[in-house]
Amino acid sequence: MDAWILDQSPGTYRYGTVGDPPVGPGDVRVRPVASALNHMDLWVTRGRPRPKLPHVPGCDVAGVVESVGSAVDGWSPGDEVVVNPSVCPIEHVVAHGDDAPMHPGLQIVGEQRWGGHGELVSVPARNVVARPAGVGWAACAAFPLASLTAYRMLRRARLRAGERVLIVGIGGGVSMAALAIARHLGAEVFVTSRDPEKGRRAVEAGASAAFRSDEDWPVRCEVVVESVGPATWERSLGALRPGGRLVVCGGTSGPVVEVNLPKLFFKQYEIIGSTMGGYGEFAEVVRLVEQGLDIAVDETFALSDYPAALDRLESGAQMGKIVLEH
Repeated sequence: MDAWILDQSPGTYRYGTVGDPPVGPGDVRVRPVASALNHMDLWVTRGRPRPKLPHVPGCDVAGVVESVGSAVDGWSPGDEVVVNPSVCPIEHVVAHGDDAPMHPGLQIVGEQRWGGHGELVSVPARNVVARPAGVGWAACAAFPLASLTAYRMLRRARLRAGERVLIVGIGGGVSMAALAIARHLGAEVFVTSRDPEKGRRAVEAGASAAFRSDEDWPVRCEVVVESVGPATWERSLGALRPGGRLVVCGGTSGPVVEVNLPKLFFKQYEIIGSTMGGYGEFAEVVRLVEQGLDIAVDETFALSDYPAALDRLESGAQMGKIVLEH
């Protein structure tokens, strides 16, 4: 198949030919119609992490079933599907349910497994769901990883209707998904951004207010959603009410933060880590999409324009997900 390929890590992508991904007995092979970018597309080119090479990127995929394994029931060539990018061993799914991603063996499409920026992608049959009716291909490619990540973060943070939530660094896929899901849950949402225009657009999307990332934030919330890291960490903790919960899924400004222990225990804060999500959580996300959950698509590019799409992602200019049309 033709695909965007990473031959070395650190390295750069090239468009070329690589062998078709195999179809195991329990697998479904999908021909992508659209795929979406994530920061993982950039990280693997820097060796953080270093994938098995050669590597095909692309965590988010929506497309048409091309073939199915011999043990697969319920799917046939021609079915329109969305791929769940969180692949957990079936024994951990049985034993731990939606907490399976906490245990060894988690693979992410586009990281430990070949992704969707090519002509074909193969995943276990349990990792495909029917394309939500009436949802366009670009939106179907835009929601899986970001919305799953955001949904699990808010679930683990126990966000309830009527509470306040602050989303730090609005604009990326996860933060925009968190805005949509938090509003759906009945929370009041505040956001931060270095870019006043992004803040304005977030308010248009339903946030009550937007604050500059480099200024004091005049709000105290039950939940803070963090993915920036050291650049905003102290302000994020300072934005919590006593007993508040800070949930974090990444650190785009670096991997190491400091925690003031007296502040942590006197204020009785909780710091909660979260990554990806379980199969039940993905099913809930799909249900929300079917009910009309907002999906933020920033811009679409042709698959051949992947380098330009990567440039936009790296610039941080996006407001939502960047999608490739195949």
